[in-house]
Amino acid sequence: MQLVVDVGNTETVIGLASGKRELAGHWRISSSVSRTIDEMTVLVRAFLSNNALGDSKITRGVVGSVVPAANRVWTKTLRRIVTGEVLVIDPRSDLPIKLDVEEPMSVGADRIVNTLAARELYHRDTIVVDLGTATTFDCITKEGVFKGGVISPGLLTGIDWLASRTAKLPRVELTPPPAVIGRRTETCIQSGIFYQAIDSIDGMVQRLREEWDRPDAYVVATGGFANTIGPHLATIDRIEPFLTLFGLAMAGEYLEG
Repeated sequence: MQLVVDVGNTETVIGLASGKRELAGHWRISSSVSRTIDEMTVLVRAFLSNNALGDSKITRGVVGSVVPAANRVWTKTLRRIVTGEVLVIDPRSDLPIKLDVEEPMSVGADRIVNTLAARELYHRDTIVVDLGTATTFDCITKEGVFKGGVISPGLLTGIDWLASRTAKLPRVELTPPPAVIGRRTETCIQSGIFYQAIDSIDGMVQRLREEWDRPDAYVVATGGFANTIGPHLATIDRIEPFLTLFGLAMAGEYLEG
């Protein structure tokens, strides 16, 4: 088994991968809380213990991070837990994909492993919509070539902006409102944030399909908000919340020393 870690700007997702597309367990923690190596080790071992999962059979650790400052803590933490090697994924990793963009060294680890996962799982031209702190759109060929994409503000950006910049508007949860026309301040905000996100994501996917000349591109939603937003999107073909963890597990197998 592999312990795979997707370090995002807001949250970190930890998964225990028992195969390329199988998770024996998964956990989500805040990335903004500073933890020592000792604290992180205790936390991860507690997750494993609470799920009746020991660490004796975990042979590899794989980290994909968009927060460079967190890499040291995570690599040292995993070295205490796994019995084998610990890998950190970056654009130099020897994976069967190609970063066909102007600045390949600037491509984030999440987009790298999403490209690998799309190549391995779908075998067709794919647009991956990653709904996290930012909303990213990745154009990936069936051969595993990352052609570029779009990075836009995340779904919570509008909620945070309204709450911080206005005196009377409350902060609301990102949930589907009962109707488009709100009859209370809270439901008005929910409707505005939720349906603006829906329409902007569907609109962006259509633009990408047209410019890329792939009208039948397969569209996959992943990330922390995939299950919340995905079912309401007209352009989404598949919801795969843990695509990035699967990609990390695949990367670990490809890079096995």
